[in-house]
Amino acid sequence: MNLTDLRARRANLITEARTMLDTADAESRDLSAEEDGRYRALMAEESRLSAQIDRETRQQELERSLATALPVTISNGTTSAATESRELLSYTVPGGETRTIYRDDAHANRATEPYNAAYRRWLLHGETRDLQADIDTAGGYTVAPQQFVARLIQAVDNQVLIRGLATVMTVTNADSLGVPVMDTDVADADWTTELATGSADTSLAFGKRELRPQPLAKRVLISNKLLRASAMDMEAFVRGRLAYKFGVSQEKVFMTGTGSGQPLGLFTASSSGISTGRDVSTGNTTTSMTFDGIQEARFTLKPQYWPRARWLFHRDAVKQLAKLKDGSGNYIWQIGNVQTGQPDRLFGLPVLMSEYAPNTFTTGLYTGMLADFSHYWIADALDMQMQRLVELYALTNQTALIGRMELDAMPVLEESFVRVKLA
Repeated sequence: MNLTDLRARRANLITEARTMLDTADAESRDLSAEEDGRYRALMAEESRLSAQIDRETRQQELERSLATALPVTISNGTTSAATESRELLSYTVPGGETRTIYRDDAHANRATEPYNAAYRRWLLHGETRDLQADIDTAGGYTVAPQQFVARLIQAVDNQVLIRGLATVMTVTNADSLGVPVMDTDVADADWTTELATGSADTSLAFGKRELRPQPLAKRVLISNKLLRASAMDMEAFVRGRLAYKFGVSQEKVFMTGTGSGQPLGLFTASSSGISTGRDVSTGNTTTSMTFDGIQEARFTLKPQYWPRARWLFHRDAVKQLAKLKDGSGNYIWQIGNVQTGQPDRLFGLPVLMSEYAPNTFTTGLYTGMLADFSHYWIADALDMQMQRLVELYALTNQTALIGRMELDAMPVLEESFVRVKLA
């Protein structure tokens, strides 16, 4: 099913849901139990289709932009330098499609076909002869080929929402990436005379936060019979399962991560990210959002951020928002255009849904946000390690494959974020 068909199907679901709400509203009643069940089913299917549309759209965007190399500024201790644009490498994936990735000079051998062939043998049989330069033979470690990592990250991008909106950088030659932050701006200029220069400023202050990639790992158990028979593409199978697990873990932590040994999340109040000064509860009740409350949040964000701003809610919050009306009795929810692929809008700004956004509607809790998510930075470490465990699962006739990657993330400009909160 292509994108146009998916969007048309989604629009039909939304129209049916809207008709149910309008019918109940015209009869001055709530939805019946049967109608409520149908409404919930429609919203669940709409959420699934939206996620599928987002994944397919993101995949197309990635494939269009993959050939463009961007320089990245990194920090190594007290020394900062801009990395040079990296050489592009083309390769062919199963099915004959040609794709392009960056060739990292320090690990160029990982992008060669001999290395890839040896890696596939290692997945199936644990054979290590051609990978000795990159393996800890005692522990069974190897560094995954560049193509494997590139395709894994593409799949992870499709699994998670925030990664596709954030600014993503690769830390290749340093332990961390420095983020300069203007903690306090210069005070207002002084009205003075022709020969005077105004008072000396004492307000301007800079801070520096570090994005330090932290390990993220997952273990996949595979039947030895499946490995031995090899009736399927084991590399694709492992990559798919790891992408799903790494994707879910990242989305959760991008939302609510503590910042201690893991990324700092969007819905975590912190002076190092988004402080409580960016929380807006005015106008909302203790159990639900209101027309006035959403307006308060909208105008808390400076207009210069609006062109790239997005609302972010759980589908339970979206269901609540879809029923809100203005003072004239008009719904404030605007259904997106199916033909052009435009998303649904709230007060003219696009709305995104994530299963990992907050969805508990209780006093003082977050229910969503409005933000320019490009000011959420993600720092990926270049290499991904794989480990193969054979003896540990011998009793169950399985082999374990453990994937490990490193990343960190945090908001870097809090004024570009506004969190919606209940009273």
